[in-house]
This record gives sequence, structure tokens and C-alpha cells, in this order.
Amino acid sequence: MKTILSLAPQNVWKHFYSLTRIPRPSGYMQPVTDFLVEFGKALSLETFVDDSGNVIIRKPATAGLENRKGIILQAHMDMVPQKNNDTKHDFKKDPIETYIEGEWLKAKGTTLGADNGLGVAAIMAVLEDPSLKHGPLEALITTDEETGMVGAFGLKPGTIQGEILLNLDSEDEGELYIGCAGGMDVTASLQYKEVEPDPEDIALKIILKGLRGGHSGLEINQGRANANKLMVRFIREAIATYEARLACWEGGNMRNAIPREAEALITVPAGNEKEILELASYCETLFNEEYGAIETPVTFKAERTDLPTFVVPEEIQDNVVNAVFACHDGVLRYIPTIPDTVETSSNLATVSVKEGMAEVKILARSSSDSMKEYLTTSLECCFSMAGMKVVLSGEYSGWQPDIDSPILHAMKEAYKKQFGNEPAVKVIHAGLECGIIGANIPGLDMISFGPTLRSPHSPDERAYIPSIQKFYDFLVETLENSPEK
Repeated sequence: MKTILSLAPQNVWKHFYSLTRIPRPSGYMQPVTDFLVEFGKALSLETFVDDSGNVIIRKPATAGLENRKGIILQAHMDMVPQKNNDTKHDFKKDPIETYIEGEWLKAKGTTLGADNGLGVAAIMAVLEDPSLKHGPLEALITTDEETGMVGAFGLKPGTIQGEILLNLDSEDEGELYIGCAGGMDVTASLQYKEVEPDPEDIALKIILKGLRGGHSGLEINQGRANANKLMVRFIREAIATYEARLACWEGGNMRNAIPREAEALITVPAGNEKEILELASYCETLFNEEYGAIETPVTFKAERTDLPTFVVPEEIQDNVVNAVFACHDGVLRYIPTIPDTVETSSNLATVSVKEGMAEVKILARSSSDSMKEYLTTSLECCFSMAGMKVVLSGEYSGWQPDIDSPILHAMKEAYKKQFGNEPAVKVIHAGLECGIIGANIPGLDMISFGPTLRSPHSPDERAYIPSIQKFYDFLVETLENSPEK
């Protein structure tokens, strides 16, 4: 039976396998940091961790190529910790269990971590191979990219020395990205004093699962369902028609992942239980009809449970539900000059209503600063009208394309020489660290590329095995043919 270690190129896959053994969810970086530092030092390469937790490893130029521009190979060490509801997995302890299905590598009920583990693995393969030809190299492996690009934001001028940055964190082999969207986190919150439910009411747990989820930048244009948006449709109807009261609501868990699951607890008069169960059944049928061509089968159930001690006050409940219902989710606008590329979007990422606190988190993205401001202001207005406090934070820069980039021209020539056709040159809607690193260290010549991945940030994440060999061969060819100073 084929395993990761039998795949080609073995020098990349063996390192990716090692990374699947090391817990590395965002926010829990010490084990993988120690692993990378030990790796660099074992090769007798200059290796250190900067003040923000980024790992930097330097490899001298091959003899005779010292006159090439220094290249920074950049990837991030953390992975998005997402799992299916019925999967038992502790991302801080358990290894990622993988399997091969056809030409795809997948994980068993969890995210795979190919985003950005394959980029890190490729860098490790380059660092340890003495036969490669290249100019001065630096590995910049950043920390906590998925939870706010912490390492990129903290990178200080002077930490890295190269002039060209190759970001290995995009998800379509054969495509070179020369620009990306910026983003901002929108957090709306409201404290409230809980009230007791009607003791004659009954309680029902509402469970929504089965959605595909996915990357809130790369897959926001595919029309996938948002668990919070589906849940709010049910809750608002239950309140308006069947005298429901909201006790708690939890949906989504990552700012940059389209939410796949949500649960809520409501109370209703005992005489309305049948109608609520029928409403849940109706919603399940409706949602599957609406999203049948896009989603896997949606499960939407209501089941009897114990009456909660407290519920949300009626006015607060109504305001929060109405705001979530009204707020924008999904694509807002495509780039007018590139109609197939998303310019501006928002992801209604998480909703948490429990224990006296309602909190909603949204990730707004745009490659246009003015449209990003328009979107975040509209979201702020929406939640402010509900009496919620709105905080805008974590703003990061977009990356403006440079079609005259020397490394772009070199890579296009290298790709055509290797594979007989030119790579596609694109702008990506996802937020890449290039934008932040470029703002911190002006003047870098940057390109982002990578192997083919699908559905990162979800348990459906998978890597297209044939693309990894092409990706790595192209990386090696690029290094050998990098521009001179």
C-alpha cells in the first residue's frame, strides 16, 4: 500500500511526513519551532529564532554563484486545526493521519496541513541537498500565519538579507502570484445579563453540520454555504413564529475558514415543539435543495434536551440575530479589470452567544484599500445598530503587482523551458504574508507559488500528488537560474 514515504520526490515527502508527526496548530508553535531549529543546526547552517518566533536558516551560495541575488524561501510553520464533528483528534498531541486516494493525499477527518507544510518541506529539501546550484539562500519560516500573520507582522528590518522572496504558500501548480488581497478583522461584541427561561418551556438543541467549509479567500467565490448564515435563518424564524428564545449559539472556529458547523440551544413553549421539529426538517430539505450542487449533504436536526438555567434577554436576542442575518457574507465585488478575480469579500467566521457575552468575528478582504474601508464600515454600521461594540483590528496590507519584476521574468522562462508552456500570472484573493513582509521590508522582489491543494482550512483539504514533483523541480530550476546582482 502506498504511503507518503513512497511518493516522489522523496526528499520533499519525507520532510512533510515528519511535519505530520509534530503538533503545530496555530498558537502552539514550540514543538515545530524546536524541530526546525534542530534541523538547521544538524546541517551546520546558521540557524536562529527572531523575537517574533520566526525561524531563519541561512545556506551559503554554491561556489561560483556568489554573484546571484540572495533568495529568501518563505513558508509558515503553523496549520489550521479543523476536524469533523465525529473525529476524535487533539491537535496539540496527535499526529495527522494521512491516506492516499487516487492521485490525492488526504487526512482522516482533519485538515492535512499541506497548507503550508509542503512549502516548509520543500525548503527543508533544498537546505539539505548539497548538489543543488543556487546563490545565497535564506529560509524564513514564519510563525502563526493562520491566526493573524503574527510572524510576518513581527519581522524586523535587517533580520533577513535577501533581495528576492519566494513565498511557497499558494495552491495551484503552474500559477505565479504577483499580488494579493489585504484584510481586516471585524469583531462585534455585546455583554448582557442573562435571564431565566419560562419554566413551562422545553429546550431543543439545534445541530447543523456536513458543510464543506474551506478557505475564506481562495474558495469564497464558490458559493459554499456558511453555517452561521444557515443557522440564523432557522433561529430568526423560530423566534418570529414559534416564540423561541435563544440560550446559546456557537458557529465556526477560525477567522479564515468558512464555517462548516454550528449549534444552538433554544427554548420554546411545549405546545410548539412539533412545529419546531417540522421547521428543522423543512430547513434541512431547503438547504440541501439550495446547495445541492455545491455542498455535501447538509444535516440539520433539532433534539430535545434539558432546560437551560438562563437565556438571552429578548431585546438583545433580537438585535444580535437581526444583525447576523443582515451582515454581508461572501463576495462583494470582483476586480473590474480582471472579472474572474475576487476583489472584495467578507467571511462571517464565528458566532458565539453564551454566558452573558455575544461575539461575532468577520474577516474582511480586499485588494482595494478604498473597498476594504467601505466593507468594514458597512459591517461596523450593521452591528452598531444592534448596540454592539465593534473593533477593527489586525489590518494587513495587500500586495500590489509588479509585472516588470526580474524574478517574474526569470521564473516564466524557467517554467517554459521545463514544461513547454508559460505559467499563468495572477493576483490571489487570499491574504499572503508577502503583503506584510513587503511593507516591513520595502524593495523585495516577490513571487508566490506552490503545489496544487484543494479545500485548505477544512477536513477536505487534499494535495494533488503529481503536482509536488513539478513544484519542486520548478523551485530547483528557479534557484539555479536566479538573477545576478
